[in-house]
Order: sequence, then structure tokens, then C-alpha cells
Amino acid sequence: MMVRRQYLSLVAPGTMVDRQGVIEVEFLTVYDKAVFDNGLRVITSTMPHSRSVCLALLVGTGSCYEDGEEAGISHFAEHLYFKGTQRRPTAKEISGDIEGVGGIINAGTDKEATVFWCKVASAYFPVALDVLSDLLFNSRFDARDMEKERQVIIEEINMNLDLPQQRVNMLIDELLWPGQPLGREVIGTKETVSSITRGQILNYIARRYVPSNVVVSVAGDIQQERAVAQIEPLFGKWSAGELTTGYVGNDKQTEPRLRIESRDVEQAHLCLAVHGFSRLHRQRFTLDLLNTVLGGGMSSRLFTEIREKKGLAYDIHSYVEHFLNSGSFTIYAGVDPKKLETAIAAVMEEISKLRQGITPSELTRAKELSKGRLQLRLEDSQNVALWLGSQELLRQQILDIDEVISIIDAITIDDLEQVAQELLIGEKLNLAVVGPVEKEEPLMELLKL
Repeated sequence: MMVRRQYLSLVAPGTMVDRQGVIEVEFLTVYDKAVFDNGLRVITSTMPHSRSVCLALLVGTGSCYEDGEEAGISHFAEHLYFKGTQRRPTAKEISGDIEGVGGIINAGTDKEATVFWCKVASAYFPVALDVLSDLLFNSRFDARDMEKERQVIIEEINMNLDLPQQRVNMLIDELLWPGQPLGREVIGTKETVSSITRGQILNYIARRYVPSNVVVSVAGDIQQERAVAQIEPLFGKWSAGELTTGYVGNDKQTEPRLRIESRDVEQAHLCLAVHGFSRLHRQRFTLDLLNTVLGGGMSSRLFTEIREKKGLAYDIHSYVEHFLNSGSFTIYAGVDPKKLETAIAAVMEEISKLRQGITPSELTRAKELSKGRLQLRLEDSQNVALWLGSQELLRQQILDIDEVISIIDAITIDDLEQVAQELLIGEKLNLAVVGPVEKEEPLMELLKL
């Protein structure tokens, strides 16, 4: 099978590249992209300073693509891929082949993507490729393994429900996207996981695990030509399939929402959130910077005011999530239940101040922190493989690190103020609380801007 290659080599400023070899200059390749005839995309990034290679298989499937009655099926399938293949009948043999060469193998399922990845010393890239391709194409999905893993996942659900920090994050998603795929927990419920059949899993895989919905991303001490030459015999014959449609999300909200789950625990755990921006929104990086100012790091406003000055919380921070057609901006804190109202009022005060603007020094700090963390993160082959692969899978467009830095550098104080005014609105607030709390009225009264 022929490989249709799309080379997207990013070069250093001021250089010129001629693929025909007419002009010979040195340039820095950040990544290359090859597209197989069946629609599979292969992204490679050569990191000559590294001694490792990370191979990641990214699939455009997750909880958002599930029907309500099969909630958790993406996560269930991911677990079963590790239970055994024809050549490696047990989970121990799968992990043993990777750990036997000093490598790491793992996987994860999220709302919009499922990722299988393996990181090894560069000499063992063929081993990683063999194991992951074996999982993808030859997993048995044995009925007995499935019943045992069903119980494992139910225990995972029980564990998450026992953790108030985890539970409050589930509740805030339900408030932000009530009755919608984005509002459902990735792992599913005990009821849905108990009822999922082997046939449902195989049918779901047939709908979502098709080459046009998969990206193979490789980063580390390996050249693009070598990587593609080894990947093509294993993935090039994978039959193309028809991909099912996406999912629907709705961000409309006309009044604040509150959800309390009363529990006899030592702390009250809260999440205060508004809707944010999608992955492709032109202001997504502006919101990221606003988040850094408010709750990113130990010099942020929330950490400084709520923890350091007022002593109301040990853990307080904010975070942003971007999805295909939606997003969120969330503050988390764990506080003394007796001081819950005081803590929420203090957080609301910081939100009000944020709407009034930020200082030049805060903008500089947020930009340098964001750029620095990005550059530090991308020194690791695993992070590079996942960063490039996820962009290709979910955006169909890859921004390299210099493009992102340029976008961040161009953001102004006025941009941040505009986003704060647009998103931080009283009727758009959502508050979830897990802890020894019962009365809603006092908390609802605080949700005003």
C-alpha cells in the first residue's frame, strides 16, 4: 500500500527549505506528518537530545460519543485492550514485554479522546510498536476477562465516589452541561458498567476505532523516515471505516446553579465554574492567561489572597478546560465547613476584582509562567508526542511552540479584561459543594456579581 505523505516541517526564522535539494540550508524540523491511504495520520518529532522515544496512539473517542445507556463504554474498552491478545494472552505478558526493556506503558480515556502510549529507550522502539499494534489489532476481549474487569471498574467508580475532591468535579460538570455528554462522568456509572455487553463493546469499537479517527504520534530519538517505515506495514493495511457523527453540547444558561451533596467529612470541597471557550476559539489562550492570573501557581491572586493572607484553604487553584465546541473555567478549594460562606465570599471578591482588570506586572508574570511551563513540559518525549498528537486529532491543526508563544506575547491587558467581562457573569455561575453542608439559601445569595 502506498503512503501519501504530507510533510509539514517547521523551520527556524530566516531559513529556506527546498525539498528538491536545489537550495541546501540547515533547518530545524519540529514535526512531520504522513497520511496513509486509509486516512491514518502519523506525526513524528525528532528530538536528537533525547535517549527515549514515546509512541502514542490517539483515538477520537471518549464519553462524549457514548449513548446514555452505554456510559463508560470507551473507558471499559480501553481497559480490555490490556487484558490479552493472541500472542500475549495475559496482561502480565503485555506489561512484561515493555517493562522488560525498561519502558512504561499506559492508557487513558477522556471525554473526547482515548490514548494508548508507550515510552522506551530509543533502541526499543520496535518493541513498543509491536506491543501497541498487537493491542490495537489482536485484543481478544475475552468474556471471562471482561467480567473480572467489570468488577475492577466498579471498584474504581466506588473509589472516585469516596473521594470528595473527585466527586465535586463530577458535580460541577453536571451543572455546566446538564443532561449532556460533556456532563457525564468518563468512567460511567455502576448501573451502566454492569449492563454493558461484549457485543456492545465490539460494535462501539467498530464505529469509533477507524484509521481516519486515529493519530499515531512519535517523539524522541528517531527519524521520521524510520518511524513511518516501521509503522506502515502494521497500520497501512488497516481497513478504512465510516466514522459516526459527533456530539451536541449546549452552553446556554440564564441563572446561577447550585448543587450540594451533604457528606460527613472534614472539609467542604467546592467548585465554582463558568462556561469557557472551545479548542478553536480565537480567545482560548487569552482565557488561559486569565486563569494563570487568578489561580495558576503560588503567586496567583487566589493563592495569595485566600491561602496566604486569609488562611482559608490549603488547596485553592483554578483551571481551564477546552473541548471541541465548549469549555469551562473552574475554581477549586477545600475549606473548613464553618468557613465555607466566608471562603466563597472571598473567592467572589477576587472574581469581581478580576473583572476590573489586571496590572502590567501580572500580565508579564502570567505570560512568562505560561511560556516557561510549556517549554519545560516539551523537553520530555512523552509530552511532545501527546501535545502534537492531540492537536492533530482534536484540532486538525498543529500549533508549534513558537506559534503559541507568539500568540501569548500578543495578548494585551484589554484582551484579558474583555474575556473577564464576557465570561464572569452572575447568571452564568455554577457552584458545586461536597461536605457537611445542607442549607442552599446562604450559598445561593453569594452567587452574585
